Amino acid sequence: MAKEHDHKTNAVRALDASGLAYEARFFDCPEALSGTEVTRMLGLDPDRVFKTLVTQGKSGEHYVFMIPVACELDLKKAAAAVGEKAMAMVKSRELLPLTGYVHGGCSPIGMKKLFPTTIDETAALYERIAFSGGRIGCQIEMSPVDLARIVPLEHADLTVV
Repeated sequence: MAKEHDHKTNAVRALDASGLAYEARFFDCPEALSGTEVTRMLGLDPDRVFKTLVTQGKSGEHYVFMIPVACELDLKKAAAAVGEKAMAMVKSRELLPLTGYVHGGCSPIGMKKLFPTTIDETAALYERIAFSGGRIGCQIEMSPVDLARIVPLEHADLTVV
């Protein structure tokens, strides 16, 4: 049987230290699933489950965007939201050294460096949202208002229509 500390990710440790209310949900998952597969597995509304995407602007700066799992990031809208001329997704192999997280387990909380983070404006519609808890098989549910207390967030329309 796994001990509780076996589940502690950087994100969970940061949330524990913050004193903010959250719920961490752990589930068996041998490999990264799509966000929509995770929502089905956990019985969650896909509109309130957000994926964390890491990008690089034309300037070379890195940015984090959070969008509903069933949606696609509009790179032009993302670039405009942070004042960049162009935006590209970070390659999977660059994710771990850059953030400390793997593809499918990337959380906006507890990255190696705090990058400018923008969440899709639809997050404001929900009392609670869910997002990766920092490893494959972990989802965190919490208020988007509380999330903004631990990760400074901007809000913008970010998805492809």
